[in-house]
Amino acid sequence: MVNSNFVFLLLNADAIAGGFMDKYVKKKRLDPLEAYVPAVILSQLQIKDLEKTLDDEKPEFAACRSVLRSGPAASLRVNIRAVAQYASDGGNGKAASGDVDQCLRALEDLDSLLLRASRKEPDASVKAMKAKIGIAVDALDSLLQTVPQDVLDKGKAAADAYRIPRDMEPEIVDPEIKQLESIL
Repeated sequence: MVNSNFVFLLLNADAIAGGFMDKYVKKKRLDPLEAYVPAVILSQLQIKDLEKTLDDEKPEFAACRSVLRSGPAASLRVNIRAVAQYASDGGNGKAASGDVDQCLRALEDLDSLLLRASRKEPDASVKAMKAKIGIAVDALDSLLQTVPQDVLDKGKAAADAYRIPRDMEPEIVDPEIKQLESIL
């Protein structure tokens, strides 16, 4: 029979040793917030596009599942947790953490619905999938509200620049540049 005081001392010693070792373990510092915001915005846009795909007459549910694992959405979990950490440092940690949990839960539920729909299970409705997408998008909106406005504006600009089709060239407005182009 083990003495309960002895067990308490062992557990307490482990906790003290763990705390002692924490200062010797290097933790990876986060990249600047500006590195995470465009990826979160692009992921949000990718999820919104997924909702449009579900409007097709016969959506490819397996393809929709792969969309959740590709592009910017592939690293969404890491990116939103980093944004939430910055929000926590700024005093908005509880709300940001809730937004992260809500978003991830909705995306996991969406993935499950897509899987069941790809197996032709009748209880996996497109309406339920769209509801989960709406929850995830709203949670990401709420999380992005914790980001300082200047960083958010830069992130939106970067995301917009990324989403401009490559074959479209921006219109040149400066008359001198137009004149030089016409000469060339």
